[in-house]
This record gives sequence, structure tokens and C-alpha cells, in this order.
Amino acid sequence: MNHSRLLTGLLLVALLPCCKNQYSDNQSIYGNKADSLIRLMTLEEKIGQLSLFTSDWSSTGPEMRGDYIDLIRKGKAGAVFNAYTVDFVRSLQKIAVEETRLGIPLIFGYDVIHGHRTIFPINLAQASTWDTTAIEKAERIAAIEATAEGLNWTFAPMVDLSRDPRWGRVMEGSGEDAWLGGLIAAARVRGFQGSDLGHNNTMLACVKHFAAYGAPQAGRDYHTVDMSDRSLFEWYLPGYKAAIDAGAGSVMTSFNEIAGVPSTSNKWLLTSLLRDDWKFRGFIVTDYSSINELVQHGVAADLEEAGEISINAGADMDMQGSVFLNHLADLVKAGKVSEKTINDAVRRIIVAKYELGLFDDPYRYCDKKREMEEIMAPEHLRFAREMVAKSCVLLKNNNKTLPIPGTVKTIAVIGPLADSKADMLGSWSAAGEWEKCVTLLEGVKNKVGNSVNILTAKGCDVNDDNTSGISQAVSLAGRADFVILALGENRDMSGEAASRTDISLPGVQLELAKAVIKTGKPVAVVLFNGRPLTIPELNDMAPAILVAWFGGTEAGNGIADILFGDINPSGKLTMTFPLNVGQVPVFYNSKNTGRPINPENPYEKYRSNYLDSPNSPLYPFGYGLSYTTFNYSEIKLNNTAFNSGEQVIASVDITNTGDRDGEEIVQLYVHDLVGDVTRPVKELKSFRKVFIRMGETITVTFSLRLKDLSYYHQDMSYRYDPGDFMIFIGTNSADTRQSQFTVL
Repeated sequence: MNHSRLLTGLLLVALLPCCKNQYSDNQSIYGNKADSLIRLMTLEEKIGQLSLFTSDWSSTGPEMRGDYIDLIRKGKAGAVFNAYTVDFVRSLQKIAVEETRLGIPLIFGYDVIHGHRTIFPINLAQASTWDTTAIEKAERIAAIEATAEGLNWTFAPMVDLSRDPRWGRVMEGSGEDAWLGGLIAAARVRGFQGSDLGHNNTMLACVKHFAAYGAPQAGRDYHTVDMSDRSLFEWYLPGYKAAIDAGAGSVMTSFNEIAGVPSTSNKWLLTSLLRDDWKFRGFIVTDYSSINELVQHGVAADLEEAGEISINAGADMDMQGSVFLNHLADLVKAGKVSEKTINDAVRRIIVAKYELGLFDDPYRYCDKKREMEEIMAPEHLRFAREMVAKSCVLLKNNNKTLPIPGTVKTIAVIGPLADSKADMLGSWSAAGEWEKCVTLLEGVKNKVGNSVNILTAKGCDVNDDNTSGISQAVSLAGRADFVILALGENRDMSGEAASRTDISLPGVQLELAKAVIKTGKPVAVVLFNGRPLTIPELNDMAPAILVAWFGGTEAGNGIADILFGDINPSGKLTMTFPLNVGQVPVFYNSKNTGRPINPENPYEKYRSNYLDSPNSPLYPFGYGLSYTTFNYSEIKLNNTAFNSGEQVIASVDITNTGDRDGEEIVQLYVHDLVGDVTRPVKELKSFRKVFIRMGETITVTFSLRLKDLSYYHQDMSYRYDPGDFMIFIGTNSADTRQSQFTVL
């Protein structure tokens, strides 16, 4: 990889509009205090600050922890993860503060990914709201609850862009678009960290996984990443940069390699790019035992060498591997690691502890009153329910099958996920309690009370071949006026280490769906999934399909709000649903190639197409229906030619032509017709989420700066071209109006 050329290009312009890192100033405020403390520390105590260990409450990887309490007592741990509740955190902090020589407090981290106790929809679902204000509020609530139980550091946000739904961790990200993903990344950081890390209800964010973890070959977790310089900078780095610019206080390395160099030992990535170019001043933590894994990668002969290349590359804190603890002292004595390198790493961690207020009051996050009052507060649950409804995406609704008519007297709620509390949480559910989740069946019952007769049958399990329950499900469907069919994945079929080569409905669920739909009753399929699924057969037969993802604590209530029409669905996909797995990776901002597909003859020979499948996906990026309909006018531009410094102002009139009020996410895309390097067929550049009353027409106006048309050229300079551009405005990436303008 020609990093010198890349760095030259990067220095010309930031990947995304930059905002001031609000915590970088604390480096000077607290730096002197940290330096004074470091001068008092032994080398062993310094190395202890660079070591992170898990408690024995839960684990997220291979077991390697040893006696973490003894390590704390000996000053050999600077932070602990998987430890929460006020009493437990206080007991561990007390050891660090009162039983060690210098009394340096611990940081307490946890995977607060989509809620702490109140669990919100999975992150991919939240992204489907296209509502960064709501996403920020969800993280604010998560931070309030997590800090009320002693935590002050979250291993989030995950901002890895991914175009491959086989990869299980797509549930934890924001989808396939770099620009939208950057907006969401910044919102999540703001939600966790608030305006001041010194407040006891804010927590340190950790941007992960740096970098390009979402692009493993074959969609297999932890696998190799290999891509061009341009793809890395144009698509995969902007999300991290947006989170850094929003002030994130820590960064986590990724398990993968890029161009043959594992991220945990990549000095260009961690030091030249992140620290020198992006001016990141927080600390870098490795992912779980990723220093140890450098030996398996084949870039270190043993753990001692792994520790050497990792800390010299820029890693500050070793998560769970004990490599720093066991080898750094010898490496310093041998002259392979300088004590200045150790001091710099310790300084960054100590400064973070000052920022969190831990030196002022080590027990500031150990407030029993807050723990009693702020965990799963009523207002938190109300907002969680709102987020469920906002996240749902209506894929199909033939003949207005939904919302469920008020005349219905008997409803059959059928399927393996109709009443599965644990699955509602989704993967990475933090301290969520599955017993408190509202299932779809419970949500429906809560909605209708005693006014509607509810029948229910499981029909089959999620992922086995037992069809014995299908006949009962069909019998109940035949007695009902309306059928809700709950299908999808188990919660553990997505998330870390949950890659799938077959992303269709698992088990015999499709057989269940065929049998139930064959009854001829109105059927609405509710999908619970952590990734886009390949569901062409289901799509062909089902009258209505609602993607509910995994909604968390209030899942059933929020879904019921949509099904019964109390809330009009407005969510839209941020990740393409393939027609089949053979299309993967399939994404909206692809390239034309020199032999683009012929829309009039999609199977024409010697074109970039398939013999056995169309190129187009089942559902494109940005797709999502409403219970009402919207009509778009032609695009109006303020001019057809623009000089430097001028803005392209584009507007459309949108009319609500349906029979109810609704929200629409209006999307703007551009295409550079002739570039210095090939350009995508469409790129999202802006959107508006607007509420339009029944029969109302509103004008939606976008202002596009010419610099928004910039991209990385052959020399990696970042600028826009003169020439012709197409502009598209519409309801999704495939259904748009279009116009054209010229940049002079």
C-alpha cells in the first residue's frame, strides 16, 4: 500500500466535514497532572495501566483472564470490563483506590451496544429510522443507565461499513453507505459522551473496529481484508473519521489485516493516520486478545514479539491477552520498546481517567439512588417503544393488508418467533433481561385487550426440520380473520462469530409460511432478523411483509403500534436485501463497468450480468413503504450550470396521495458522469425526513455545495471535477426523479 501517496491525499481534505474534538483540549488541562503521576510510577505500575481484564460475570471471547482481583490489588490492571452494578463496581474500585500504592482508579467498560438495561432495537434497525436525533437520544439513555450501574466506558459505536449480509456483525452497524454511516457514528458518540465527560451520566465512547473490519473476504468473521487505497479512503474510513471528529475518546483495533498487515500491529493505521493525520488524542485499546493473535496471523514469532510490534505501532491498552503485562518490562530492558512509548500510552489513559472525573471521585459512578431510579425508567421504556416503531420497515403491503382492520374479531399469531422473549433482545444485548421483553404475541394482546380473540401456535422451530407443528398452525389460521406470521432468525444467528453462507429463512419456516398463506386468509409476515435475508419465495407469496429486526425490551408493543396502524411505518433500509446470496456483495453505489447491463435485455450476452439471475436486488438501499402514498414532482434546479462557490439548489414537490398522514424520507443522490476515476452510478448526498398530512403537498429543498461532489482522484487528491452530473431525488435509491447540471 502506497501510504505516502495516501497521506498526501488525506492531508488535502478531511474525509467528512470536521468538527472540533471537544476533548483534545483536556490533553493540556490534565496532561501536566498525568505527567506528575507518571513520574511517581514504577515501570510495573505503568504497564498495569496498559492492561485490561474481564471480570468473571460474562465473557466475549476465549477464556484467559486468571485472577483479575489479584491483578487489581497488585496494580496490574488499569481497567476492567464486564463488571457492573453499583455494589460490584464499588468493591473493585475500592481495591484499586485503597489497596494499591498510588490508588489510581479503574475505568469500567462494557459492550453497551444498543442499550444497557432498556434494550433498544439493534443498530442496523436504528439506522433504518434515518433519524440521527432519535439515535443520539437512544445512546444518551443507554449512557444514563450504564453509568447508573457503575460503568464509564462503552465499546461502541461500531461504525464498520459492510456490503455483505453474510457477515453477522452487520446487525451492529449502520449499513452500506459511508456518508449516512458517518452521520450516525457522530450521533452515537454525542449520545454516549454528551457535552462533558465530567458529568456522571456520560461515558467514554470507543470507535470500533479500526479499520475496515466490515469487509472480510467471503463475509467470514475475522477474515482477511484486502482492498485498494481508494476503496479504503472513500468508503471504509469515513465512519471512523466522523466519530473521531465528534470527539470519541477511545478507539479499538480490529481483528483483520489490511493489505497483509494486521490492524493491531499497523503503525501506519494507528499512528500515521489516526494520531498524526486525524489528530486523535485519546487512547487505543486492542480487541479481545488481538495482540496474542498476531502470532497466528504470522507477523510475530511469539507473544513477546507480538507485544513489541503492537505497542510500537500505537496500541495503548491490551484487552485480556496479558501480553503487555507479561512482556513489556523485558522489552523495555532489552531496548526494543522505549520507556517514552510506555509513558505516552499511560499518559493517554490517565488523561481519560481525569476526563471522567475519577481522580476527583473514584466512586462517582457508584450512586445507589441513581441505580434505583434511572434503570428502565418509564420514560426510557416509552422511548424504546417509539424506536421500535420508527425502525420497522414495510417491504410489501398488497391490497392494504396492513394495518389490521378494526373489524377483525379473531387473530392468529403464528410462528417460532411469535412469543420468544429472549430473541427480542437481539445480539449484543448488554445487561438486558430477556424476562422483561415484550414479545409480539404479548404486544398484540396488550393492544387489543379482550376485544379480539387471539389464537397462537408455534408451527415450527427457527432452525430445525421438524414439521409436525405446521398442521396445528394451519388449523388455527383457518379459524382466524387475520394471521400474523412471525418468522426469521434466532438472536444468536447474527452478531459476532455468526456468519452464514445461506441467509434465507432457516429451518422449515418457508414450509410453514406456504401452508399458512395457502389458507387464503389475510397474512402479514413479521420478520425478526439481524441482517438482510434472501426471501424471494416469501416475497412472492406473502400479502404483507414487515421487517421488525430485533426490537429489544419493548419489541412487541412497538410492532403492534405499526400492525394496528397507530403509527404509520416510515423506516427505510440502509442495507440492500439481495435476491439471492450469489449476488453478494450487492449494494446501491456500484460501478457501471465497461459493459453495463442492458435494462431492456438484462440477460444479453457479453454484459456484466448473470445467466440465472437479474442484477437487481429484491429490495434496494433506501427502500421502505408507508400506509399512505407519496407522489414526487419533477426536480427543479436553480440553474443548469454552476461556477466555483455556487450552490446547486434542488427541490421537489411531494404530495401525500393516500388516506392517512405519514412521514417520508426523501433521498438525494448524484452521479458524476465523467471522472478522473470511475464513479458510482449513484451516491447518497442528502436526505430529509418530512411529515406530510393526507392530501397535502410540500416542497422539499436541498442545497448541494460543489465540494460535496469531491472524491479521491488518481493522485489521491480530494476534489471535484468540472463536467456533467446527474441528480436524483426519490423515495429510494432505485425509484427516483432525475435531472442534470454542469459544473464549469
